[in-house]
Amino acid sequence: MNQIMYRIFRGVGKATEDCSHSKYLRGSKQPPFHFSIQDDNLPATQRLSPQLKDLSPKMKTISFFNNKGGVGKTTLTGNIAAYFALEKNKRVLIIDCDPQCNITQFILGDSKTIDLYWPSNDKKEETKSKTVLDLVGPIISGDAEINSRIKPLRSSMNRFGVDLLPGHPRFSTFEDELSAAWSELPTGKAGGFRRTNWLYSYLSSIEDQYDLVFIDVSPSLGALNRSVLLSSDHFITPLGADAFSVLGIRNISRWMTGWLEYYEVGLEQSNRLNPNGLNDYDIRTELEIKNGFLGYTLQQYIAKAKAGVKRPTKAYERIIQDIPGEIQNYLQSFNSISNTDPHLGDVPNLYSLIPLAQSVNAPIVALGSGDGLVGNQYSQARNYKGIIGDLAESILARV
Repeated sequence: MNQIMYRIFRGVGKATEDCSHSKYLRGSKQPPFHFSIQDDNLPATQRLSPQLKDLSPKMKTISFFNNKGGVGKTTLTGNIAAYFALEKNKRVLIIDCDPQCNITQFILGDSKTIDLYWPSNDKKEETKSKTVLDLVGPIISGDAEINSRIKPLRSSMNRFGVDLLPGHPRFSTFEDELSAAWSELPTGKAGGFRRTNWLYSYLSSIEDQYDLVFIDVSPSLGALNRSVLLSSDHFITPLGADAFSVLGIRNISRWMTGWLEYYEVGLEQSNRLNPNGLNDYDIRTELEIKNGFLGYTLQQYIAKAKAGVKRPTKAYERIIQDIPGEIQNYLQSFNSISNTDPHLGDVPNLYSLIPLAQSVNAPIVALGSGDGLVGNQYSQARNYKGIIGDLAESILARV
């Protein structure tokens, strides 16, 4: 395919404009711009890996999801995203779709989070910056379109090197609109599909601006998470060594199988009643998530101390041994690479590193002496960075 390549030098860095003729023929309004910038203070959308093969990557959207909380999901999401941004020079966006807003607070820190959600003026119902709730505001008001003008907070505002679309505690109220839209799908009408694909519509509007989008969600099996996974390309399941975390694997499988079939029936009905009627909108017709399971991580089990010696209990060891079989039986059917080991790796317990990282508003992979690391924390932080790096490489190999 012929491509016209322009190199533009603008002070701090260089930008490459990749203009594909086929893109124009498909009606694209403007060509994508990809930047290779040496200034780390620039927004994440202006940083790209220098390798020639990465000049025009297809944006990938990955959700971290389990039907069980307390498995280190938010910490893992934030640190993997930071590793891709800081160490792999990828353009990364995090979207917080968990009404608890944990990853927003993790990235911004307490002070900026309070300033965002509880501004000093009298308008306590408003946020200082736009959030994911503003994105779907028009749908909540009765429209079928999102507010695509909403811009994420830029990477210059945090030490993670990522852009962030903050969450909002009232985002959970969006469940009602999504449930109503879902019930319309069997009619085949576009309205229900458009509202259900609110996130896919937003992702389509920014596909030339990022390499990777990570989405943090709650443990719920509700309409909100259904719409998020529907719009995602892949998902990763963080696990803990407990029974409920593993039982969540079965719940996810049954839940996803049911709504994927339901959605495809709606697509068939729409195509029968109004052929190609959905083509004018940003609506998922090819469900990438059907083969989007990248694998699982296992949070390392803290052995119980007995007589001063740490020993694993038989019950927890049995759960750990059963995990591969549970994954094989319930999630492997969602894996496009069937012969690949779904175990991405183990995540260590971080003891004092988590509160330290939170206190300085930084990812663990970026902690240094200036942040207060002391003693064996240096080796813990270094080892954790190596583990996150291995996880990141495994993810890149599978997407």
